[in-house]
Amino acid sequence: MGRSTVSDLKEVAMSTFGYRKRGFLASISTGHTSYILTEVESSRGGEYKWGHCMLTMADCRRRIQLEFFLGNLRARRESLRKIELLIKELEQFRTALRTEAGLIEQYEAKQKTKPRKSNKDSKRRAVPNGRTNKRSHAE
Repeated sequence: MGRSTVSDLKEVAMSTFGYRKRGFLASISTGHTSYILTEVESSRGGEYKWGHCMLTMADCRRRIQLEFFLGNLRARRESLRKIELLIKELEQFRTALRTEAGLIEQYEAKQKTKPRKSNKDSKRRAVPNGRTNKRSHAE
């Protein structure tokens, strides 16, 4: 019997998992290792109900794993409710993020167009003791 090759191992992995995907949440240029990994082990046509169904999300320091058990009718219903709620909440979270990002961009754009006061234009000047005195208009 020969050694397993990488392609053989990939075939075994794909036959074990009906769905498996990993995506990185930050661009490669950041150097951050944030990712999402989704795995649904094949039930082999419904015959095997004890499979591994896991959603893993990670950022630089933290990792959360959510299991979606399909071993009995109640668990399947709960797992499907759980993913539906997660998707709903993530969509609402995305909407709120977009709104706040837009508001911040609008505010920053307004700040860039405002004229800035220079130190010469200030009506206060520093004196040696660290206090400020109002300049008289006669100066």
